[in-house]
Amino acid sequence: MILDIERDQRRFKEIVRGRIRENLRKYITHGEMIGRRGKETVSIPIPQLDIPRFRFGDNGSGGVGQGDGEVGDPVGKPGDGPAGAGGAGSEPGSGHLLEVEVDLDELAQMLGDELELPRIEPKGTASITSKKAKYNSIRQTGPESLRHFKRTYLNALRRQISTGTYQPDDPYIVPIKSDKQYRSWNEVPLPEVNAAAVYLMDVSGSMTDEQKQIVRTEAFWIDAWLTKQYKGLETRYIIHDALAKEVDEHTFYHTRESGGTRISSAYKVCAELIEKSFPVSDWNLYIFQFSDGDNWGDDNNQAFELLSEKLMPASNLFCYGQVESPYGSGDFIDALRKQFGEEEKLVLSEIEDREGIYNSIKMFLGKGK
Repeated sequence: MILDIERDQRRFKEIVRGRIRENLRKYITHGEMIGRRGKETVSIPIPQLDIPRFRFGDNGSGGVGQGDGEVGDPVGKPGDGPAGAGGAGSEPGSGHLLEVEVDLDELAQMLGDELELPRIEPKGTASITSKKAKYNSIRQTGPESLRHFKRTYLNALRRQISTGTYQPDDPYIVPIKSDKQYRSWNEVPLPEVNAAAVYLMDVSGSMTDEQKQIVRTEAFWIDAWLTKQYKGLETRYIIHDALAKEVDEHTFYHTRESGGTRISSAYKVCAELIEKSFPVSDWNLYIFQFSDGDNWGDDNNQAFELLSEKLMPASNLFCYGQVESPYGSGDFIDALRKQFGEEEKLVLSEIEDREGIYNSIKMFLGKGK
């Protein structure tokens, strides 16, 4: 019976995963997942699963081929009618969505499979692993300096009680060789992969709430993929209008600020963050900037200087995603193309609407760097 239940559970999970894959593009291009994220799982609504089941009629009411009726008459209980007939009812409907918990790591793998994303190849010494001795086991032999006093004492006490040599009035415990227990260690591999993702978002007045939601949705999925590639990924967030500041994850996903736009302010805060926290020689760094392409006056010159001298040399990739705006000029992406041409580390993406998120993620992560 247990094996049958486990088999049914596996089959159900396979059906659920199949439905998620069928609708993955819809999940990717909409922002519902952000609000459904837990620490390690995401709650996903999927269409109702039609699982075959028996349906029983009334006892004694006869069966097919029994009772009154002519050939061709519909089979059913009295009162049955076509779907939708009749007035308002009080019973629940059968078209509700089913919510299932899916592991974030598994969801990221579905994303990678769907977009055919290559595995990231870390730079530098990222593939090297070190070993650390961790005292997490007990052995019968070892140096006296590692003798586990409590376990040894309890073994000796149990032995003396079981052999009748323990005297409660004179509780003198003498361990022998077979009683002794020693702390021991195992070598635990520690990958020396250091990776960080920094997200920069324009929150100026020309960025609508819809555009900000597009940015947050894309950042969510990018972060899911990078977290799968790098265990222990460091993630930082910067928002800016005319001024920039580093914020926590909650502020990044919920802020509603407005104002003018100086992209160089975000680059400056990002450069300071890298210098302070992410030395180039030790970190695989990914920078994702999102804006509507509107920048103030001649700020491009200062932004390009910071980008070429500070940000791109420090990063594996610098990805700029421009969301289409009814208010912004949208000139910044063209200025980047003109200034940097075919710079290998620079990836540019134009995101017209929510449907554009899908291709934008593929452009950013498709190089596997």
